[in-house]
Amino acid sequence: LQEAGFILKEGDTPIVPVMLFNAKLAQDVSRALYDQGVYAVGFFFPVVPKGQARIRTQLSAAHEQQHLDRGIEAFTKIGKKYDILGKTKQEVIERYGL
Repeated sequence: LQEAGFILKEGDTPIVPVMLFNAKLAQDVSRALYDQGVYAVGFFFPVVPKGQARIRTQLSAAHEQQHLDRGIEAFTKIGKKYDILGKTKQEVIERYGL
């Protein structure tokens, strides 16, 4: 996901937050991913601090390479749709607000 151009929250856990910073954007991306067959939940205030909205992904040992490839493909398609790939935090905020 990082190589595709998403901003990921640092950590060493199977939970990989894809940072979007804006609650509506997180909801819209989550819904668009669902339409692509990928269930990924958007989290935003009050679950996380304001300005820290994200999509929560979780890796599992049960995932096969094809599952990961499909997920990355869907994320990349939606990231292009919303023009967020390769953008800095500031650029995403400037485009979508907090």
